[in-house]
Amino acid sequence: MSINKAILVGHVGKDPEVRYLEKNVAVANFTLATTERGFTMQNGTVVPDRTEWHNIVAWRGLAEMAEKYIRKGTQLYVEGKIQTRSWEKEGIRRYTTEIYADTIQLLGRKSDNQENAPSNVSSNVVAEPEASEVSAEDDLPF
Repeated sequence: MSINKAILVGHVGKDPEVRYLEKNVAVANFTLATTERGFTMQNGTVVPDRTEWHNIVAWRGLAEMAEKYIRKGTQLYVEGKIQTRSWEKEGIRRYTTEIYADTIQLLGRKSDNQENAPSNVSSNVVAEPEASEVSAEDDLPF
């Protein structure tokens, strides 16, 4: 048995980029920052804050929710799976690691544009598109 699960709580780094593929299937991409707070060791050495940036991919209903309610700075709880993919561009092999979201919860205070936002949205739908949903014209990575 194996488990591929990521749980993150952080702040959105930029407004989601949302695209609609064939059959009106939505996909959203955005970054999420998680920060480990710094500290001072007993000997006086200061260890600074450490911020990690995560690439989040949300499909279908989660993508539509992201388009409506998620903005730069929004605090989120994201649960999903880690996926690494590669592609070739101009003869150079490139790699990226992404979190394919299964659950997204809006955290923190509700702002004006989140007044009617759902607090928790989960997706039981497969997070990846079927091959027929991605056209050759799509410029990967998202």
